[in-house]
Amino acid sequence: MADPIETLRVKLVEQVRGVFNDSSQGQKPVPPSDNALYEKDTPIRLVHADLVGMMTGGIRGLLLQMLHPHALQGVLDHSNFRADMHGRLRRTARFIAVTTFGDREAAMQAIDRVNRIHAKVGGELPDGTRYEATNPRTLAWVHVVEAQSFLAGYMRHVRPGMPRAEQDEYYRQFALVARRLGADPVPETRAEADAIFRELRTDLRTSPEAREVAQMVLSQKPEGTPPALQAVIAADAVAMLPEWARTMLRLQRPVLTALPARAATWGVGRTLRWAFRQN
Repeated sequence: MADPIETLRVKLVEQVRGVFNDSSQGQKPVPPSDNALYEKDTPIRLVHADLVGMMTGGIRGLLLQMLHPHALQGVLDHSNFRADMHGRLRRTARFIAVTTFGDREAAMQAIDRVNRIHAKVGGELPDGTRYEATNPRTLAWVHVVEAQSFLAGYMRHVRPGMPRAEQDEYYRQFALVARRLGADPVPETRAEADAIFRELRTDLRTSPEAREVAQMVLSQKPEGTPPALQAVIAADAVAMLPEWARTMLRLQRPVLTALPARAATWGVGRTLRWAFRQN
């Protein structure tokens, strides 16, 4: 007779994998490789392995990225995000999975593919200013808020007391991919990340388009994800934003739901870590 607990665990794993992998395209989870860019049990693999931390951090990072006018315009001009927001987020998640856990050769191929796509992305802002997806400073903002957000999600939900040395190592490891994508400057420590964040913040602008994308990100309903779960993940991501970013995006800090959202995401994270313990 099948163990009902084990059956539940397997079903949960399959459901979550369905959210992050496009089965209609034959996608399967990225198998961890012994020949990956990073060794097992190092900070970047621990951080990027936690699903709830990556989901809340990923949404936070995307909201901050959309405040950069060049990054935003690239999405508006060269993306079908309005019709396929989930697909865009899923492709980003798969890129992170391949470059973190996949075979070294597959990781480098994924980076080269993104570079080829970026080489074709460019245009003009509403004021006539040219933008290019290959701009090192724009890529630096995209990277630093992504790295900060993933790490913040992990520390918020898994290891609040993560040693500073391990945080620094996380930035050093993630810098490898950022540099190959053309970002500059790229932080190698938490202190450098904070300094670059402050410097690049001067490039940000608010706009109706940025607020529109923010609302789309927060209201997405990925197939296979319970609406209540998506709602608490979104609320937790908003709570993690700096106050000035919430103001620019006209988002309310979820005061009444912040503690329930954090408790719910903590519970979900614990459940997912249990479900994936053998996968």
